[in-house]
Amino acid sequence: MDIKFMNAALSEAKKAFEIGETPIGAVIVKDDKIIARAYNRRETKKNALMHAEISAIDKACRKLGGWRLCGCDMYVTLEPCPMCAGAIIQARIENVFFGAYDNKAGAFGSTCDLSGLLAHKVKATGGILEEQSSEIIKRFFKKLRKKEI
Repeated sequence: MDIKFMNAALSEAKKAFEIGETPIGAVIVKDDKIIARAYNRRETKKNALMHAEISAIDKACRKLGGWRLCGCDMYVTLEPCPMCAGAIIQARIENVFFGAYDNKAGAFGSTCDLSGLLAHKVKATGGILEEQSSEIIKRFFKKLRKKEI
């Protein structure tokens, strides 16, 4: 686990915030290098699949030329939902490091734990830069409620 990669995920979340998207960012790392970066784009793309994690997986698969992301780790600012957890497992990502826990939809321990249910096991570690990850989401929804976004 490396804080610089979580900071890179936070930078992606800030990009989402700036365009009025829920501020969640993700990066995928292989051999200590970022190979994919993404942030939420569900609203701008009008597509339920455009979570940061799914977009990052797509980019990493294209970069590596295959669907298996063995030897890769993901850093994401919010605990992945069940859809993203499934994609992470299917992509064979080894470790997921996330910032804030998601008590409404988190699938790596908060509402359920999908990390060990299938043949490929994912090691998930939460609470990394949790305060920063949580704060940007809180700020976003506060502005949204005030109709500033």
